[in-house]
Amino acid sequence: MLLVEDNAVNQKLAGKILERMGCSVDTATNGKEAVSMFANLPYNMIFMDCQMPEMDGYEATRKIRNIETEGNSSNGKQVPIIAITANAMRGDREKCLEEGMDDYIAKPVDARQIGRALERWRHHI
Repeated sequence: MLLVEDNAVNQKLAGKILERMGCSVDTATNGKEAVSMFANLPYNMIFMDCQMPEMDGYEATRKIRNIETEGNSSNGKQVPIIAITANAMRGDREKCLEEGMDDYIAKPVDARQIGRALERWRHHI
């Protein structure tokens, strides 16, 4: 599983929650790093912050989807990308989905939200 989050505190919190749920977690601090990591080792699920320096989560998602389209995904499936964002306004969820993300979690994240996302997408893992 890949967790992409530029804020060290949020990254540590979400990472610990995922690990307590039995997930093996790699981390990236921006979208550029996430795309590079995915190209070298396709992950079965990605939790992606939307607002990050260098490359935001939206652009990173588009690039990951391009990698998948080019046939470089490990299992031929589209990896579930779960948006993690502080934007909880009307229309933000729709923007995430339009950009190629599969689901949406509003910050601050907690174990219940992450657990629900894992449950919804576990059939893809």
